[in-house]
Amino acid sequence: MQYSSFRCATIPCAVTQAQFRGHDGTEECHLVVRPEEYATIETQLAWLERAYHEALIAAGLPPDSAVWRRFFFSDLPNQAGVGASRPFSNPHQPECPCAMSWICQPPLFPAKVMLWAYHLHDPAGPLDKKQRGASLLLTRGALTHQWTTGLTCPSAETSREQTRRILEDYAAALGSRGMSLAEHLQRTWFFVQNIDANYQGLVTARRDFFARHGLTKDTHFIASTGVEGAATDVAANITLDAYAIAGLQPGQIRHLTAPDYLSPTHLYGVTFERGTALAYRDRTQILISGTASINPRGEIMHPGNVARQLERTLENVAALLRAAGAGFDDVGVFIAYVRDAHDLEHVQRHVRGLFPHTPIAPVVARVCRPGWLVEIEALAIVQAAQPQMPAY
Repeated sequence: MQYSSFRCATIPCAVTQAQFRGHDGTEECHLVVRPEEYATIETQLAWLERAYHEALIAAGLPPDSAVWRRFFFSDLPNQAGVGASRPFSNPHQPECPCAMSWICQPPLFPAKVMLWAYHLHDPAGPLDKKQRGASLLLTRGALTHQWTTGLTCPSAETSREQTRRILEDYAAALGSRGMSLAEHLQRTWFFVQNIDANYQGLVTARRDFFARHGLTKDTHFIASTGVEGAATDVAANITLDAYAIAGLQPGQIRHLTAPDYLSPTHLYGVTFERGTALAYRDRTQILISGTASINPRGEIMHPGNVARQLERTLENVAALLRAAGAGFDDVGVFIAYVRDAHDLEHVQRHVRGLFPHTPIAPVVARVCRPGWLVEIEALAIVQAAQPQMPAY
């Protein structure tokens, strides 16, 4: 992984990026862009767009290489109109086909909005991308990658019922394209408004729905993050983003464990994988689920101590990366979820001190148990020589 930072003298934004180039020349890039001066949301979003596009030029990435953008807003119900006013950030009228995710998770002050973007650049030619409702379809050879964002069901009364209906709608959308949860879904993000009250409804509905679709502790679950986060509609208790792939061969998918460090999730009643490794011809992509300070018995480690919890969380992330043959030098982006806004700067400073060049997106978001003060997810890529596998 090659890391760099970009700063324009006229734009008060910090841009960090990680670029990976495989043996076939196909390049993946993660960028995190965050305003560093206080201003209105209109001004900060304009800064964000300018800094982002200038960083793309500096990195040699064409704008149509965009695959994914997630915007972390500090007050989404009041900021959605501004976000929708620019094609750069509008999920329904993007400037080019791109999966666009919005979530209310306040970034580090003074930012009112922060961006995590993922780009894919193939020297062979433009990407084959199509926007289909809430999904972006990217076709590459025999594979179709599907990113889906912003699924909600605010009309249902409870978090359990909202989760059930969202999963039903998502499974039906996959089915319309010849895909299924069990065979094709690789990664989910469940954002839960008022997670301390609403998380159990999500857990129960997901567990029941997965079991009906053949996802159990005896088969497999899905890599996932489940944290606090709100949608534009304040009645939406649950928001789902998801990533699925059609056309994968047997043996391309490996679910990650690190039993000496952290327990299987079903031990404490939840249903997700700790991580997933996806093998391609010249690379392996590693999706690390939201990971907290937990031990092999499923217990919270270091209650009440955010510094010690952060250390243990990173130990657990490192163990999962090792299980995939990777390390921190292979990480393209960290997302750090911090329960208490007063701890956000400490977490940012500590993680940045350890990984000075890696893109890091720190946000305020309560974790699924009140005792967990911080959670981290990561995406990593390692070089590989697997000629029997499809190209990415």
